[in-house]
Amino acid sequence: MAMAAMASPSSMTMIPARHHGAAPSLATSGDSSVRRLRAQPRHGRRGRGTSVSTVASRRRPFVFTPRAVSDSKSSQTCLDPDASTSVLGIILGGGAGTRLYPLTKKRAKPAVPLGANYRLIDIPVSNCYKNEGFVEVLAAQQSPDNPNWFQGTADAVRQYLWLFEEHNVMEFLILAGDHLYRMDYEKFIQAHRETDADITVAALPMDEKRATAFGLMKIDEEGRIIEFAEKPKGDQLKAMMVDTTILGLDDVRAKEMPYIASMGIYVFSKDVMLQLLREQFPGANDFGSEVIPGATSIGKRVQAYLYDGYWEDIGTIEAFYNANLGITKKPVPDFSFYDRSAPIYTQPRHLPPSKVLDADVTDSVIGEGCVIKNCKIHHSVVGLRSCISEGAIIEDTLLMGADYYETEADKKLLAEKGGIPIGIGKNSHIRRAIIDKNARIGDNVKIINVDNVQEAARETDGYFIKGGIVTVIKDALLPTGTVI
Repeated sequence: MAMAAMASPSSMTMIPARHHGAAPSLATSGDSSVRRLRAQPRHGRRGRGTSVSTVASRRRPFVFTPRAVSDSKSSQTCLDPDASTSVLGIILGGGAGTRLYPLTKKRAKPAVPLGANYRLIDIPVSNCYKNEGFVEVLAAQQSPDNPNWFQGTADAVRQYLWLFEEHNVMEFLILAGDHLYRMDYEKFIQAHRETDADITVAALPMDEKRATAFGLMKIDEEGRIIEFAEKPKGDQLKAMMVDTTILGLDDVRAKEMPYIASMGIYVFSKDVMLQLLREQFPGANDFGSEVIPGATSIGKRVQAYLYDGYWEDIGTIEAFYNANLGITKKPVPDFSFYDRSAPIYTQPRHLPPSKVLDADVTDSVIGEGCVIKNCKIHHSVVGLRSCISEGAIIEDTLLMGADYYETEADKKLLAEKGGIPIGIGKNSHIRRAIIDKNARIGDNVKIINVDNVQEAARETDGYFIKGGIVTVIKDALLPTGTVI
């Protein structure tokens, strides 16, 4: 699968899907028998020049199995043609990232560091990865025909349709660049083909407490989406309850999770995408709130595909903080970077191993190239190239690290001028905080939110507080003795 990455309004990307060794059969739900299900492309859905088997012009009989729309670890895929040649992945990098500010002050949202060594964009790219194919980054642009920047997810894709339609593919896979999850997209694509869908929407099962914060969907007995509701409450929420056993959940889980929320991840059949964006909804800017509900209203087959695993929309400081600290959880982290069957790839930096000298480190994750001296670190994530000095205490904190090392000559010059090197100074105490890259924290600094402030914007002083979490801005300097 080729992939394009787009950001709205900054850039977009194209990539290949991970191939997990497809097997020729798919187990049906509810018994041990195996049904052979071979995906057949729909008439007229293939890209120009793609070699596909001949199919009848009439719509083929609908085949529905719960397992086909559930991201079950035991289900297998048999895609024909293979996803690497028949699917174009499009990763949307996200907008201005205002809810993640100040982490997005000096970088695009997909470039925000994650889990000590990684970046947000590494997650969807790695989920797509296959040894063949290519990646292309597409920036937002203006032209004489269209002087506007990307106005939303659908508009971003529309502005590059001239490029996407040149690819000889059957489907477009639309992904978000700011979610944390691990998904086998081949199963997603197979479900799309087996249910003969025009659009397939990845759905997350929800309990009532979480459901009010998401866009919910209602389905019929075949898993077809028939209604949407944005963050419903009260009676409107109750009306969106569905039988999630239809999508593969067992009876117990279905009772706990009677709602399904859109994950903002979609498979579109190629000709349907072109038709919807150019002809039927030429003014629609957003997939989730405009194009997909509109497609349902005009009779397109829009199917739900259940993903019953860890997924986090890293859209706020609190969600970002919790997602990072979640990788330190015992005995099983919320999200693991240690799954060798589906690794997460990142930019190779060729850094040396981290050095830990007389330090007490518990329940923490340490990135590459760190120098940690005689300090205490508990329940924290320490990013690459972090330097932590003697006597420091780091608790419940995300340190993003640094983009570069300072040389000994740099440090000597700084010391002569009374400056502060990059890293955490001696005897400093940091708790429940995010320290962005290249921050210079002096000696005896306390970042412990002494007054339990929930919200504060102190940009000129180098930090913000959101949800009680102190975030020190990238390249900020906190002088010796500072107390927050």
